[in-house]
Amino acid sequence: MTAALTDTHCHLYFRDFNEDLAEVLNRAWDQGVQRILIPGIDLATSRQAVALAENHPNLYAAVGIHPNDSLAWDDTTADQLRELAAHPKTLAIGEIGLDFYRDRAPKTHQIEVFKAQLALAAECSLPVVIHNRQAIAAVWPILQAWQEQLAAAGSPLAARPGVLHSFDESFRWAEKAISSNFYIGISGPVTFRKATEKHELVQHIPLTSLLIETDAPFLTPHPFRGRRNEPAYTSYIAEKIATLKNIAINEVQQQTYENAAALFGWPP
Repeated sequence: MTAALTDTHCHLYFRDFNEDLAEVLNRAWDQGVQRILIPGIDLATSRQAVALAENHPNLYAAVGIHPNDSLAWDDTTADQLRELAAHPKTLAIGEIGLDFYRDRAPKTHQIEVFKAQLALAAECSLPVVIHNRQAIAAVWPILQAWQEQLAAAGSPLAARPGVLHSFDESFRWAEKAISSNFYIGISGPVTFRKATEKHELVQHIPLTSLLIETDAPFLTPHPFRGRRNEPAYTSYIAEKIATLKNIAINEVQQQTYENAAALFGWPP
């Protein structure tokens, strides 16, 4: 079985990639990466994500307002996101959620913007890419209620509501998310030698519920820690997952590829 990797979260529009984006992508393709999802964090980067996706068949976009940028939300934001969401290469609403660590916007405002974007995702029938930092106790009840509303309305989105990006919580929270059909995003820190809690988490989560992501240019995996991250390094995350689960790396590559296709609905 040949490698079939995806990077389900990569910020290719950041200036870190301005000088060598073509080379970065070529290295990714050489490593077997076949799809990359580029989530926006505000309107400008959401537009950039869509533009990048337009210019390459293996790139796709998510559009949304990150909680740390939520103070920029105004009466026109939802309509602008709705327009971007209608693009054929836009496959998700994200990166959205709550961030109670950086405190760049009041919690009540973050929650309001988060709920508005969940409503947009339901309207557009697009899954969500969820940012959570020290806010899971607030994030999860909102997500759970949203997914239950989708199910009650008979929306197909209830079966593939989204992914908890770069998951950094306990297995207890992962179980709750998986029971509501969410995927769990695993990123570079799982490769760190001392990340024992993440190792145990991955060992317990079913492979059918995992996605691989880099969050590039951040969260660079071992052995490149301290350098810029890039989508080619998904192979190191896959290798670590395979080691932790004591299974073949090809099995990890193929299953996570199929998981991403099921969530985002991109063509084979």
